[in-house]
Amino acid sequence: MAETVGRRFVNQLADGDPIEEVYLVVDKQLRANRQGNLFLQLELRDRTGTMGARLWNAGEQLFRSFDVGDFVLAKGKVQLFQGSLQMILNHVTKAPSEHAELADFLPHTTKDVGKLYDRLKALLRKISNPHLGALADCFLADNVVMSGFCRAPAGVRNHHAYIGGLLEHVVNMLEVADRIAPFYPEVDKDLLIVGVFLHDIGKVRELAYDRSFGYTDEGQLVGHLAIGVEMLTEQIRRVPDLTGEPFPAELVLRLKHMILSHHGTYEFGSPRLPMTPEAVALHFLDNLDAKVHSVGRDIAEDSGTGRWTPFSPSMDRKLFKGGGRGAMGNELE
Repeated sequence: MAETVGRRFVNQLADGDPIEEVYLVVDKQLRANRQGNLFLQLELRDRTGTMGARLWNAGEQLFRSFDVGDFVLAKGKVQLFQGSLQMILNHVTKAPSEHAELADFLPHTTKDVGKLYDRLKALLRKISNPHLGALADCFLADNVVMSGFCRAPAGVRNHHAYIGGLLEHVVNMLEVADRIAPFYPEVDKDLLIVGVFLHDIGKVRELAYDRSFGYTDEGQLVGHLAIGVEMLTEQIRRVPDLTGEPFPAELVLRLKHMILSHHGTYEFGSPRLPMTPEAVALHFLDNLDAKVHSVGRDIAEDSGTGRWTPFSPSMDRKLFKGGGRGAMGNELE
């Protein structure tokens, strides 16, 4: 993807660099320091990453002059603080959205979306169960759903939070499921494959991803688990047109259960715990791909010079960067 000529992206900034650039506001807070003076705490982003920003001696009027999801012109300087880069601003003002090149602000998968989608279809074509195969075909034939599926992020912040992230996440999981299924004969491979494909399908409608990443009203009020079950029910009604017979009732229940239980525990939002071999396998495949991706991202995006990242809220720990992959290999020899 071509970069805007002359633009300074977040991943190009270094300690001491002056800033006069347009960024997308991801988060904003008005805080008070120990003396009671108000300051503006922002999280600004472009498609290469995010960076925290502060503007001292701010007030309510400035705070209310722009919102999360707006573009702002930020002026100031980059500063290294406690091992991480941040922006210290002396000026911030709302920028007209028509002057912003949207491709500069939404991060994209580094993989070829067309090839990922082809691989998705190839893996789904391995399904031998006629009902499940027809269900997959019904989803693939829905251009509106699949257009969103190929564009949606897998999350707003935690993992695969970029355009094409949902597709990449699902294909990664399908690849692993395809390889490990022979080791677990108690798991119905066809059911697992379809469960992986559909476990996050509700995010197509839960998340907003046209201008910035956030949640739709439906996403806030209902959530992707319930939306996913609803979308599944809609497509199951179309399957008999392809197979000539009703979709098995127990298979419906197993698929709904996989979608509703894939977060694994009540505290992480699952209304039911995984209670079938396929649901258990789906949960751990999902968790594996999400966690490994999050750790790799946090290490890769850390601009500090130390051997550890700052505390990662998503992982609830610091992460060890060490001296690099080469050093790790040399030490073990």
